[in-house]
Amino acid sequence: MSMISRRNLLLGAAAVGAAEQLVHQGGRARAEPAAGTRAVRVSGLPGDGVQLRWLEGGAPGQLAAGCTWGVPWPEGAVPPDQAFALRTATGQQVPVQTWATAYWPDGSLKWTAHALGADVPPAEQYVLAAGTSVAPATAVTVEDGRDEVEVSTGVIRCVIAKKGDHLVRALVRGDREIARNGRLVCLRQGEPGDDEGGSVKSERFTGRVEKVTVEQSGPVRAVVKVEGGHRHGRRSWLPFTVRLYFYAGSDGVRAVHSFVYDGDAEKDFIRGLGIRFEVPMRDEPHNRHVRFAGPDDGVLSEAVRGITGLRRDPGAEVRRAQVAGQATPPTATWDTRVGSRLHLVPAFGDYSLRQLSADGFQIRKRTKAGHGWIPVDSAGRAGGLGYVGGPSGGFAFGMRDFWQLHPTQLDVRGAAGEAAEVTVWLWSPDAQPMDLRFYHDGMGQDTHPEQLEGLEITYEDYEPGFGTPYGIARTTELLFWALDATPAAARVAELAAAVRTPPLVVASPAHLHAAGVFGDWSPVDRSTPAKARIEDRLDFLFDYHRGQVEQRSWYGFWDYGDIMHSYDPDRHVWRYDVGGYAWANSELSPDLWLWYHYLRTGGAEAFRSAEAMTRHTGEVDVYHLGRWQDLGTRHGVQHWADSAKQLRISTAGYRRFLYFLTADERTGDLMRDLVDSDKTFLVLDPLRKIRTGPYEPDPHALSVSTGTDWSGLALAWLTEWERGGDPIAREKLLNGMRTIAAMPNGFAQGSGLYDLDTGKFAPARPAVSVGSLGAVFGLVEVCSELIDLTGDETFTKAWLQYCRLYNGTAAEQQAETGQAWGSLNLRQAHSRLTAYAAAKLDDPALAARAWREFDTGHAGYPATREFTSVRVRGPNVLRPVDEAAFVSTNASSQYGLAAIQCLALVGDHLPA
Repeated sequence: MSMISRRNLLLGAAAVGAAEQLVHQGGRARAEPAAGTRAVRVSGLPGDGVQLRWLEGGAPGQLAAGCTWGVPWPEGAVPPDQAFALRTATGQQVPVQTWATAYWPDGSLKWTAHALGADVPPAEQYVLAAGTSVAPATAVTVEDGRDEVEVSTGVIRCVIAKKGDHLVRALVRGDREIARNGRLVCLRQGEPGDDEGGSVKSERFTGRVEKVTVEQSGPVRAVVKVEGGHRHGRRSWLPFTVRLYFYAGSDGVRAVHSFVYDGDAEKDFIRGLGIRFEVPMRDEPHNRHVRFAGPDDGVLSEAVRGITGLRRDPGAEVRRAQVAGQATPPTATWDTRVGSRLHLVPAFGDYSLRQLSADGFQIRKRTKAGHGWIPVDSAGRAGGLGYVGGPSGGFAFGMRDFWQLHPTQLDVRGAAGEAAEVTVWLWSPDAQPMDLRFYHDGMGQDTHPEQLEGLEITYEDYEPGFGTPYGIARTTELLFWALDATPAAARVAELAAAVRTPPLVVASPAHLHAAGVFGDWSPVDRSTPAKARIEDRLDFLFDYHRGQVEQRSWYGFWDYGDIMHSYDPDRHVWRYDVGGYAWANSELSPDLWLWYHYLRTGGAEAFRSAEAMTRHTGEVDVYHLGRWQDLGTRHGVQHWADSAKQLRISTAGYRRFLYFLTADERTGDLMRDLVDSDKTFLVLDPLRKIRTGPYEPDPHALSVSTGTDWSGLALAWLTEWERGGDPIAREKLLNGMRTIAAMPNGFAQGSGLYDLDTGKFAPARPAVSVGSLGAVFGLVEVCSELIDLTGDETFTKAWLQYCRLYNGTAAEQQAETGQAWGSLNLRQAHSRLTAYAAAKLDDPALAARAWREFDTGHAGYPATREFTSVRVRGPNVLRPVDEAAFVSTNASSQYGLAAIQCLALVGDHLPA
């Protein structure tokens, strides 16, 4: 049976042999040992356990909606049925839920995920150790019925419909229904409506639930996955997946919303996209409150019917209570000049906060539909949180990265009536419609020769019909709370902080490194002046690029998380409008650079930058439906514009960090989707612009490169094997390793004829085809991990040959492969290959050569380059910006990876 038809085996294969003592919903089975892998004795957890802390430091005031994180373990250290206990640094036992997310080849645990509820006040530090977890005061429970799923956290109950237009039927706290009829909404129009500035009628779509799956059922954490599409009349489009997360003792619900764009960019314009709830209003209008979080800890606090600032004073106690969000004294106790005239005070039932850019939001309100809006307030960046309700209970709602993912909006409608309507708009209906059309008309590039000419001038690989957004996706994180009363200002700020920066528990760089995960890296080391100099450069490059995100406003719904490719020093801007020099789209692996920077430093800013990039590149830069499903798009002016659709962009290697560190199910889905991505070679000819004959792909003899193609496949298979999934992924991985090694020149062959069913490369005649990009999209990292995991000697030999010879002399290349490899680029980036060979062969001469190659800085940054930036201001720039004209994303990411891996492998040989 071929890989294409094997996807249905994933869950069945994963269920076999799962450890019964783990809370295993959502976990995976133990992976079988690879052939030739040494046996490792399972020794158990370290006696003192593992020290954990909060990523941002300190301790959050209260866990608003729980926390989930991942911890790695050294090979052979922890048996697959190990139970875990969590305690604070002072010894207080904390309920924790545990499940496995990855296994070593010997069957021992490689990664575990852990969940912490909201029923215990957070501590600054925790210890995770062997033992039996204490039970939560009130466990999360799940009742999976015929028509609905009901989840209880001990504080709230949530009823989830299995079919129909309502995602959430009811959210109840105690005996009070706080919110109901939660549903997804979409506004579509058939033209952009911008050329004349006119209005175009919108169609209203509602999310239709088609499938509901309980993925975890407690006791600390429960996860329910809801799938469907947006429907209007007979049309269904924009398929969605929404995961709802519940934690013991929490009154909050976390939602991770993902959708795929499957429309026609020429006529399907999204005018609004969001999630909507009804909120029953039980209190009198003057005891109904609206809250919006502003910048920092600022809060807009208003009542639907205000009684402050009136001509007559109801009394200080009345005013104080309303402003505080508390029930006012009975109206009979008020000054009668106010109490008798309340019906003459306008009730403002509609509020709207819209963030149409990264730099400004506005709040407005009106009494009701059909009447004019009045401005309320404005500022820079909203906190992404709102609330409507009263002393008898209310509904808080928030969106993470609210201003970063503009245009966004929070709406409250009808708060003066029996039920308010709350909408969190992921795309604001007050903004211009979402316009995903290609940005130029092709400029006559109708043939492949013309397109190759275009590539020569703008570096854009254009081809008609290829710049389509059909199949791209976006994921957004949301939070909802069923509160028992209007929250005080401090509580609003606390909830807003949880929305902006969800608290995350992490292990130290020392523990992550000792566990032996993610290949060759080491924690920050400033023990010598030479090492300190490199560390300073690494910090500079990270800080510079992070600062550019803010200064260049690299924000927006489809853009946030990515960074630009190259700089234009003449205009003092990044080349945002020049073909392939614009958005980076993972070119030369900035994703890997950011993640390794986090692993080494443990810095919160590094993690959040890498997290945002992973969210973007895994969704926006990859196709999830259509002809090019599982392929990513090369760098360009629009993320989907370039005609080069490649595995090197969609590779699981860029996602697995986030998955294992956070156990994020959406990221896990994206990686699992790639297990059979080799099928894409049947539908897309990567050599079509230079091929002279027809493309007639043979599934048993596909031309696949041993560099960017195989590394993408291998990383998907490796991750699936680690997770205990499809056994065919493991077989394809091992078959590919064996048959690449069996080629006369191994990796230097460059490509081979690949069998889709088996993952094997056919025997080949000696050849050499080496390119500078082959090893810089994850091949270095996956080969290192595979050699450590399997100990395969022939594969190791083949990889070491490539590592030694890439930066070797023509004579050395000729002697071993029968041909010189030519003038190769990115030699600084490949110094890490030389370092790897030096470490594996224990060769001081190669180690010294690696550092010479690194310091020379070919296609990177030489040791003599001073890492500085200047502030540019004046008439030639829109606003002051920091500029380092020599810096590019390509060079920075490859310098960073080379430095990190050279320090880890041959740091002891670094010249003074």
